[in-house]
Amino acid sequence: MFDPVQLRSFLAVARTGGFTRAAERLGVRQSTVSQHVRRLEAAAGRQLLLRDTHSVRLTGEGEAMLGFARTILEAHEQALGYFARTQVSGRVRFGASEDFVDTELPQILRGFRRRNPQVDLELTVGLSAVLYEQLADGRLDLVLGKRPPGGESQGRLVRQDRLVWVAAEDFRLDDPAEPLPLIVYPPPSFTRARALEACERDGRPWRIACTSTSLSGVRAAALAGLGMVPHARSLIPSGLRPLPDQPGQPGLPGLPDLGAIDFALTTGRTGARGPARVLAEAVLADAFRLQRAPGRAQP
Repeated sequence: MFDPVQLRSFLAVARTGGFTRAAERLGVRQSTVSQHVRRLEAAAGRQLLLRDTHSVRLTGEGEAMLGFARTILEAHEQALGYFARTQVSGRVRFGASEDFVDTELPQILRGFRRRNPQVDLELTVGLSAVLYEQLADGRLDLVLGKRPPGGESQGRLVRQDRLVWVAAEDFRLDDPAEPLPLIVYPPPSFTRARALEACERDGRPWRIACTSTSLSGVRAAALAGLGMVPHARSLIPSGLRPLPDQPGQPGLPGLPDLGAIDFALTTGRTGARGPARVLAEAVLADAFRLQRAPGRAQP
């Protein structure tokens, strides 16, 4: 019998092409992912991945396991939902950060609604800091959002990521001394605050080129070449790319380091009970899917 946890780690490695990136997306250590894959290979009695210092590739048996893993996990999710759905009813007010608009979160929520038809799901999408305020005020029951690294007291860690500077494919700084043109969310945005702190720390001049309350607005401004965006590395919107940040890059000197960011699932004052608990479990079980969905149409 194949362990769903091991199958999720295997799928994450296959999708990302590496153990390090898979660990980042699952929010666990690389050694944990490696252990899961080794145990899965032992259970299957086959080598599923070819590893070298530069890449990870699926074997023929690995390609077969890829299809089986998806089927097994889907059946596992359906079984859990079947036996839980008659016990859960009520309302859950869920807040999700703008970062997850173009991930598989809508599909996760669709699956939750299908398995729990007696639950009224109310979704609010916005800035993490605003969502946490609504959670504290009792207007939300559960929030999936950003938090500073090390903020263990604020929710359960879903995944870890790094913030990077991203921009349009053809974005260039003609004069390295010119202020960095920033595209940001309005206060109290975490990424805005982190970007300004990083620029001030490194003594880099900056200016606000665009402020938008939505991911679609931020992306549109970046595609128009207005400036650069501080963004989670695994959630970069399509059409944008990470900027080279090594000193000496032609036309683009080393950029301020934005550091790491955590994504966490935080419950309200009453804790995760009833439908909020079931929704939290569904999101945590499919945390590896919370990355930008490749090929998805963009607004």
